[in-house]
Amino acid sequence: MKEGIHPNYKEVEVHCACGNSFKTGSTNDEIRVEICSECHPFYTGKQKSMEKGGRVEKFKKKFNM
Repeated sequence: MKEGIHPNYKEVEVHCACGNSFKTGSTNDEIRVEICSECHPFYTGKQKSMEKGGRVEKFKKKFNM
């Protein structure tokens, strides 16, 4: 590898919107993410989705059918 052309790879702190933080390697100084393995439904097994209904249900509700 050539000297002086590669960025410094260091250990940094990753901060999630849920409040979780952990360390990883990166060339950035700090990483902020919206979702991590502590709050993602695939890893937690908890589904957070809301029942919104489809277009047909919304139509029926709107026109009292």
